[in-house]
Amino acid sequence: MRQAGRYLPEYRKLRERYGLLEICKNPELAAEVTLMPLRRFPLDAAIIFADLMTPLEAMGVKFDLREGIGPIIEDTVRSPSDVESLSVPDSEEIAPQTLQAIKLVKEQLDGTPLIGFAGAPFTLASYLVEGKGARDFAATKQFMFSEPRAWHALMEKLTTWSSAS
Repeated sequence: MRQAGRYLPEYRKLRERYGLLEICKNPELAAEVTLMPLRRFPLDAAIIFADLMTPLEAMGVKFDLREGIGPIIEDTVRSPSDVESLSVPDSEEIAPQTLQAIKLVKEQLDGTPLIGFAGAPFTLASYLVEGKGARDFAATKQFMFSEPRAWHALMEKLTTWSSAS
């Protein structure tokens, strides 16, 4: 989003019709947004249009991306049983829409590098525990120290699938 971002009129027009998560989940739209800046500027690389939260869906996490707020997790992770309920998906299940968008973009790049990104396990874990973005990570720290085995299990789950992708 930073590259296509807020300044391209064609991106803003697309956002009038589609939400951020809708664009991320639609490979054709994500590919289109990825390519928009390259059509206007002589950039060194493209950045795939995605959101770091989308892989969490494959773990059974329900969330919403709210304008001006960011991700909101429907059911936070605060107990060992919450961690146990999270599945560890196969690598093909993690973000199939993003993988398809990457294929579509690569077909049109003609040698231009494509940059991807992912959320670090701590970042994703803190969203899961806090339920939204946080500055002080109070609930995350509380969970880490009060439930160290559950925290470790959560980090294991997040690093297992993130290293598979």
